[in-house]
Amino acid sequence: LAYKANVDDDRESPSYRPMEMLEDRGAEVAYNDPYVPVIRPSREYSRYAGRKSVPVEDGYDLMLVATAHDEYRDIDFGGFEALLLDTRNIVAEKSNRAFKA
Repeated sequence: LAYKANVDDDRESPSYRPMEMLEDRGAEVAYNDPYVPVIRPSREYSRYAGRKSVPVEDGYDLMLVATAHDEYRDIDFGGFEALLLDTRNIVAEKSNRAFKA
């Protein structure tokens, strides 16, 4: 959710747009960000204020990596059932169900 790797600043993050698009189409969206444990209020995406980061775990249909946090390089995404869309090309090689953007 942070706008760039290994920082806690989510202002003007491009990650909010896919969250918004998916939820507007009826998807249930959760996020994980070790640097943004709770979404702070903002002008543009105030509807997400107070939402909390969830653990990276199985049980989702899709996982989207939008920020290249170092922590994500150590996760074995290949063990998850979810499709993986890796927009930063940092973990896709660890999953046989990954799509590189």
